[in-house]
Amino acid sequence: MIHFTKLRWKNFLSTGNTFTEIHLDRSPSTLIVGHNGAGKSTMLDALSFALFGKPHRDIKKLQLVNSINNRDALVEVEFTISNVEFKVVRGIKPNKFEIWQNGKMVDQSSTSRDYQKFLEQNILKLNHKSFHQVVVLGSSSFIPFMQLPTYHRREVIEDLLDIQIFGKMNQILKEQSQRLKEDVKDNKYQVELVKDKIGLQKDYIREIADINDGQISDKRKSIEESQSTITGIQESNAALSLSIEESSNGLKENISNAQSKKQSLLKYKAQFEQQIKSVVKDAKFYENNEQCPTCEQDIAEELRQNKLETAHEKARELNKAVIDASSQSAAVETNILELDSISEKVREDTSELTLNNKEISRLQKQITALEKDITKLTSKEGDLGEANSKLTQLSEERDSLTERKLELSEQKTYQEAVGEMLKDSGIKTKVIKQYLPVMNKLINHYLQVMDFYVSFNLDESFTETIKSRFRDSFNYASFSEGEKQRIDLALLFTWRQIARMKNSASSNLLILDETFDSSLDNDGIENLLKILETLEEGTNTFIISHKGDVLDGKFRSKIEFTKERNFSKIK
Repeated sequence: MIHFTKLRWKNFLSTGNTFTEIHLDRSPSTLIVGHNGAGKSTMLDALSFALFGKPHRDIKKLQLVNSINNRDALVEVEFTISNVEFKVVRGIKPNKFEIWQNGKMVDQSSTSRDYQKFLEQNILKLNHKSFHQVVVLGSSSFIPFMQLPTYHRREVIEDLLDIQIFGKMNQILKEQSQRLKEDVKDNKYQVELVKDKIGLQKDYIREIADINDGQISDKRKSIEESQSTITGIQESNAALSLSIEESSNGLKENISNAQSKKQSLLKYKAQFEQQIKSVVKDAKFYENNEQCPTCEQDIAEELRQNKLETAHEKARELNKAVIDASSQSAAVETNILELDSISEKVREDTSELTLNNKEISRLQKQITALEKDITKLTSKEGDLGEANSKLTQLSEERDSLTERKLELSEQKTYQEAVGEMLKDSGIKTKVIKQYLPVMNKLINHYLQVMDFYVSFNLDESFTETIKSRFRDSFNYASFSEGEKQRIDLALLFTWRQIARMKNSASSNLLILDETFDSSLDNDGIENLLKILETLEEGTNTFIISHKGDVLDGKFRSKIEFTKERNFSKIK
């Protein structure tokens, strides 16, 4: 419940630079009187402007500033809600808008529009229309409930029943539904995109598989050819090894012996040739000398002949020995040449064997490399493996998107169900249906108190059905102004009672602006006074009227506005 305590204003409409202050909870009933233009209804505009930023009457905002001072228009209203004290300060020239809670100003970091929204939705919990249906009944620009369009009628009732939250929830749901719709659209696009990617990836895998099969076949063929070459080389190496082994068997020793024998024969040949020279020298001595040159004795012929023959014989033996030695030396030389030839063959075979082994090693490395290539082509690290891995990732992404699609579909189902509940025809209508009988009962009760005997009924769309006389059906426009006034009053008191029941827009304040001065007859005035006397305890009623002489003494307190030097003030 909103409990208003104080309202003060200055430089507002006809009020000057001194604050005009009214304690809103001091008296149960207060009569406000004054001549036309004295400023009686200013409190309505001040209260409306402070709470909602716009006046009660159809006045432009800048026209609210006192035309004489033309600056520093300021309005303050104080109230409590659940023992929390609030004060709203609003001004023009300069513009000012502050909300105070328990002596501390509420953060103004948001825009003025959001600040006002915070005040209406989080503190007051009612809007301008609802406030004036529950708190104020005026004769100026106030639009009674029955003259409101159906949509605005519904807004008022929703505020009273505190079910506007369902409208906010519905708005949030619509925003969520729009985002969900975009998510569904995006999900569908992503699913189709992934499906296309999977198809392309499968085509790519088939192409890679075909290419890999050809490469693997070529590499295996190369391996087979290399292995066949290695086998041929190994067979050749076996023959070379056997030949080397056979040829090398005792080769070094034979060469060594042949070389040694050759040296010995050359030595013997040289010795024989030296001996031949000595024998020839002796033979020439005996052939050329018949007398010893040393002792000058004659050499016996027989001795000389014996010596010559012995020399010739020895020379023949030595010559034969030289020939034999030469012959043997030639044979040894031939043997050495043969051994050298064998040795060269062994070296050639050994070199060939070494080259063959290198070729085998090269071919084996080539085979290893080809086998690695084949392994890579068929493994996860290869192009095919990477392609299959990518396909797996895409499949997992598709499954995830499909799962997300199911989640979104489920969310959509839930949102549609909640949407049906939050529509005007949903929960709100059910709540309204529960309260409509109570509303109609209260309306008819207040109409009877004011001696207006009709059957008034509001349906779910807040269209009225009024039956009177011989139960003929009428609508609101069919009645006189006085009868309309009674209906408006009955609705006002009904809405206050409903608000108190729901504790939504309930307030201690009730302001009747010239209600007693309008279309009510004397009986209507007396009946209205009866209703005011039966209002719940804690209600503070302000009656603005010209009929001070008629109403004087009928209320607990009285405030009289006068005008001095073109400024309104309380007398």
